[in-house]
Amino acid sequence: MPRALILQHLRSDGPAYLATWLTRQGIPFDCFDSESGDRFPDTLGGWDALAILGGAMCANDPLPSLRQAEVLIREAVAAGKPTLGHCLGGQLMARALGGQVGPSPAPEVGWHTLEVAPADPAHDWLGSPGQLEVFHWHAEAITPPPGAVCLAGNAACPVQAFSLGRHLGMQFHVEVDLAKLQRWFEENDPAYLTAQRRHPTVHGPARMRADTARCLAAQQALADRIYARWWTGVIGSAD
Repeated sequence: MPRALILQHLRSDGPAYLATWLTRQGIPFDCFDSESGDRFPDTLGGWDALAILGGAMCANDPLPSLRQAEVLIREAVAAGKPTLGHCLGGQLMARALGGQVGPSPAPEVGWHTLEVAPADPAHDWLGSPGQLEVFHWHAEAITPPPGAVCLAGNAACPVQAFSLGRHLGMQFHVEVDLAKLQRWFEENDPAYLTAQRRHPTVHGPARMRADTARCLAAQQALADRIYARWWTGVIGSAD
């Protein structure tokens, strides 16, 4: 049976709704958490799809685990194994495949609106053109790799998602569930508190809780769409 590999960078940034979705579909997966001491695999081996989660570090930081994640991303793309990046994971995909990562025009923390661009069926990950409200926690921006298609953006972050064949990199967190968000709402990191005072795009816990009650169900419907398309790449490659 096809199996997914998940790369996790922080204990507090686990697969959450992605794990829920995989379990509902009866899809086996393995998750390696580098902060907990797991060493990322040397090769994809028998795994058929790759998902990379987020993290507080910058994709450009000289961490061995980040560079190994990029090795696995390049291997997955070369082998046609569907690859999905969430926030830091999307940034690592951009770096690994020839794009760049640098400071965003404005940091985003909380529920923010992005504009979905028209896309042909080969790149229709996010649905019809228009606005989506999704959860963000990032201060970096992506320059997509060669050949990639930008799927969505906003003023704070012009490239919110890009696709490259059966692979998708995102700047936002479609994997969050209520339990994960509740942990994040307790965040008191000094950098976050400073950014909250300086940037209107960095929301406080009270606003994020209120917006979550309004937005989470719709985002999880979007996650269902994204994860199903990602996994369809596995099924299609086996035909």
